[in-house]
Amino acid sequence: MSDSQGSEGTTRPLPVVEKDTGTLDQNASAAGYDAPPPVLDDDGANGRFWSARRVPATVVALLLLLLTGVFLYDVAAVRADRNAMAWRGELADQLAERPLDDTWVLVGAGVAAALGLWLLLLATTPGLRALLPMRRTHSDIRAGLDRDAAALVLRDRAMEVAGVQSVRTRVRRKHADVRAVSHFRDLDDVREDLDRILAEALRGLGLSRPPALSVHVRRPGRKG
Repeated sequence: MSDSQGSEGTTRPLPVVEKDTGTLDQNASAAGYDAPPPVLDDDGANGRFWSARRVPATVVALLLLLLTGVFLYDVAAVRADRNAMAWRGELADQLAERPLDDTWVLVGAGVAAALGLWLLLLATTPGLRALLPMRRTHSDIRAGLDRDAAALVLRDRAMEVAGVQSVRTRVRRKHADVRAVSHFRDLDDVREDLDRILAEALRGLGLSRPPALSVHVRRPGRKG
């Protein structure tokens, strides 16, 4: 009896077959086609979530309460025929004697202006940049998705594409950046599949304003 050829208990790795396009040494994808854009629908769109700003509001309120209490106490003391606080008299004298172009006057004015601009910025911006608003399906319910969670979903979907070895994803309010490493297949084919699958993934997230998709594919770096 003769044994078959495959009965020796050893296995040989199967060769990887790639499509011969003459660009197998390509190290980055620079395809000239446009990625499928996410579907935009105005119905159910809503703006960003507004931060409560509890910490800045608490700090400002405590400072104003402290200053108001000190001044009220000093005014009441003067009305009761007592001497005013020494620091208030010194401050009044300094403000009356120092010219407007004095260094300390300019520094104080700059600090006050910077503080005022910071408070105005907090009052006029929503905050919560890490939270992406989702589409509203009910008028009394609002939902949001964390940017890190959205990036994790895109990374998992990208890893399902054949030829993708590793993926780095970063999701911002207006842009989703995906950088993949492909160890086989033509890079333009891998990028085309990534564009299609990730565009579907962005639509599936249910975001109110899906970010623009940017995909870059390259070969792994040489070891050594």
